[in-house]
Amino acid sequence: MTVPGGDAPTDLLFCYRHPNRPTGVRCTRCERPICPECMIPASVGFQCPECVTQGRRSTRMARTVYGGQIRPGSRVAMVTQVLIALNIAMFVITSVGGGLSIAGDNQSHVFYRLALVPAAVGHGQWYRLLTAMFMHVNVLHIAFNMYALYIIGPPLEAALGRSRFIVLYLLAGLGGSVLSAALGPTLETAAGASGAIFGLFGAFYLAARHQRLETGGIVATIVLNLVFTFSFSGVIDWRAHVGGLITGAAVMAVLAYAPTGPRRATLQVAGVAAVAVIVAAVGYAGARHADHNCPILQSRNGVPQACYEIVQ
Repeated sequence: MTVPGGDAPTDLLFCYRHPNRPTGVRCTRCERPICPECMIPASVGFQCPECVTQGRRSTRMARTVYGGQIRPGSRVAMVTQVLIALNIAMFVITSVGGGLSIAGDNQSHVFYRLALVPAAVGHGQWYRLLTAMFMHVNVLHIAFNMYALYIIGPPLEAALGRSRFIVLYLLAGLGGSVLSAALGPTLETAAGASGAIFGLFGAFYLAARHQRLETGGIVATIVLNLVFTFSFSGVIDWRAHVGGLITGAAVMAVLAYAPTGPRRATLQVAGVAAVAVIVAAVGYAGARHADHNCPILQSRNGVPQACYEIVQ
């Protein structure tokens, strides 16, 4: 049988998206004819673009054990790698002009402008609470911290997802900085990612307990590091370590024990926000305390100056 006025058979199919293109293939879902340009390979046969888009909308996003998104094809432990690279980059930058020291102190002016000094924080330089997390005094200091982050970061990032891991790391680091500013000597300089690292230690322990895994290894790690910290409290800021450990454990407790269900993410956000508010409150109280206790000192030229002016 032929079409009147032509030779084409009446059962010839044409692509529904390109009516002038003949085809012999139908979409396996909607059975509309599709040309080679519109064919998208499926597990069985081919599908049209509209059916593929609709299928993606109805497919639930893969989630980590604590609700984080799993992006197909994304690089494993990307956030951990970025944090390590950022710490190393800042160490190189702050070492310029101050000399690259293996075990001594960083003498760079940039380092002292970004490190944590309670007097400076009390006088309004709040940024130091954050920037101090990326400052390190020497090669041994950054090597130890980055090795710990390299070991413990990837499994936590895999369990939490990128966004939750970033929040955990930064909030734990801020918790350490806040306690250091609140309780540390007014003019003492503190720096390092140790507060954030201890926060990851605390989070790892809570995650292992929540999943009923062996916790002996992480408990031993935390205890040994605390013993080392307090054994050398004259040169190690124990306040940052303890503050980071407590904050990291608190954040992980919220993320791990929030009830599962459609409101899980909302409850996690609310809980983490509550932890952030507490950290901010302690930070404010600590800054006021440091500013109140900022003594009048003598500068080198004999002119009296407040201590926060000395650290400029």
